[in-house]
Amino acid sequence: MSVSGNTISGNKREWWRNSVIYQIYPRSFCDANGDGIGDLPGISRKLDYMQSLGVDAIWISPFFKSPMVDFGYDVSDYRDVDPLFGSLADFDQLIVAAHSRGLKVIIDQILSHTSDRHPWFEESRASRDNPRADWYVWTDAKADGTPPNNWVSNFGGCSWHWCTRRRQYYLANFLKEQPDLNLHNPQVQEQLLSDLKFWLEHGVDGFRLDAVNHLFHHQSLRDNPARPLQLDEKGLPPVNHYQYQWHVFDKSQPENLDFLHRVRQLMDQYPGTVTMGEVGDDNTHKIMAEYTTGDRLNMAYSFDLLTEESSAEFLRNTLEKNREVIEKGWPCWSISNHDVPRSITRWNKGFNAEQALARAPLFLLMQLTLRGSVCLYQGEELGLPEAEIAFEDLVDPYGINLWPAFKGRDGCRTPMPWFNSGEVNAGFSKVKPWLPVPEEHHRKAVSLQQDDAHSTLNQFRALIDWHRQLPPELATAQQEVVDTRNDLLVFCRRAENGEFLVALNLGKDEETFDLPVEFADAEDITPALFAGERRDGKLVLPLAGVRVLHRKKLS
Repeated sequence: MSVSGNTISGNKREWWRNSVIYQIYPRSFCDANGDGIGDLPGISRKLDYMQSLGVDAIWISPFFKSPMVDFGYDVSDYRDVDPLFGSLADFDQLIVAAHSRGLKVIIDQILSHTSDRHPWFEESRASRDNPRADWYVWTDAKADGTPPNNWVSNFGGCSWHWCTRRRQYYLANFLKEQPDLNLHNPQVQEQLLSDLKFWLEHGVDGFRLDAVNHLFHHQSLRDNPARPLQLDEKGLPPVNHYQYQWHVFDKSQPENLDFLHRVRQLMDQYPGTVTMGEVGDDNTHKIMAEYTTGDRLNMAYSFDLLTEESSAEFLRNTLEKNREVIEKGWPCWSISNHDVPRSITRWNKGFNAEQALARAPLFLLMQLTLRGSVCLYQGEELGLPEAEIAFEDLVDPYGINLWPAFKGRDGCRTPMPWFNSGEVNAGFSKVKPWLPVPEEHHRKAVSLQQDDAHSTLNQFRALIDWHRQLPPELATAQQEVVDTRNDLLVFCRRAENGEFLVALNLGKDEETFDLPVEFADAEDITPALFAGERRDGKLVLPLAGVRVLHRKKLS
């Protein structure tokens, strides 16, 4: 079992199994040059902090050249760093500094679309017969001038946008400034693979592939079928009309599998590198299983745990639905990221602030003990709640478009609070940052939690260190969820030479669980910070209580 540079998986080439990956949203992490926006030198400055957390890798959200309409997810140059974040030399220095600390570096890669200011698109829209005319998804209007079908954008509105130069529509599954690449064109595939190779040559250890199931569309351009509407508690339909359709023809096409195989062939030329795909679909579980089995993605994560729901029943059902990917592929569990409200707010409705804070390490332990890897979003280790952002301070076009029913993603993207020194910006920047730092985040700054043994920060550090010390057979042990029919989430992990039982109380009241006979005398390896006990053949767990038992099998 390795405890430095690798997780409990002993295979260095598969370091990503059971790894803890720390997601950095660079605009909000650390501002080194004092312009109010985080940057690559700022990340380098905080590498010791990330090393102190005990994580295995950092995932850096986009830093490529971009008009920043969608804050870097609209790329205008795949092979250079936007000046907001520094330079290519800064990135190279970051790689060296991270590797010297035993930290792997994963970067975001957006393969489904570019910015409308990318030179490829500027050439493509100039005419119907230029060398890149077919690099994007273009189509003629219907006879009445309307778009070719009923496809709608993830961010609301029609997916098709009129171009007066070509007198055709182009496809954009997100913002209109993010035209979709046409991966049915072999030249586009070759170019994207070449761009991946560029960063591999610069030393990256892998890629998080954004919206990876959006790479291909059905060339028939058939209408998506209607989806039965799920009304909210007020009896109203969804805010975003994207949810009015089953997305059968605009994403998750069979051609994706062939292209992901080509990506894997490239990655295999760089031993130890990894691909992690973001999958959002009506049938997420099936897609994740397909994408992570065989020679395709190493792992994938979905939006299954990025919802408002966090009950034991919901989690049992989700894990059961994910059985195929858990058994055959490899999931990466994420309960928070840059696209959804922070988990301590989202997953604690009905709990007071003290209870919510007590549940933060509970959910991290759940992630650490499930079969799979873990993504930890920056600030989660501090117990940061979702920030309330005034409309006049919003910058996210998603939120601006759907206000007031949906406030967008700014509330989870506010700057990291490093110091509670009375400064307006909590040590993030000396000038006004791109988003405000809420006052309640000042009170959770790293400087305040650093030396407090009972702080959320140090609880997270202790849990990650505990995870590193677990018996190595946990790395790939099979998983079985127990239907307790109460507020306990209980699952077993079974390997040839050892078994584990994990029980977590997700409710407000004390819960009990009858121990299976085989675990009656099992070793209790629960981290000390959790309450709970084994009594008369039962586990007795209070609110946020946990027990983890380990039973060695006799050979």
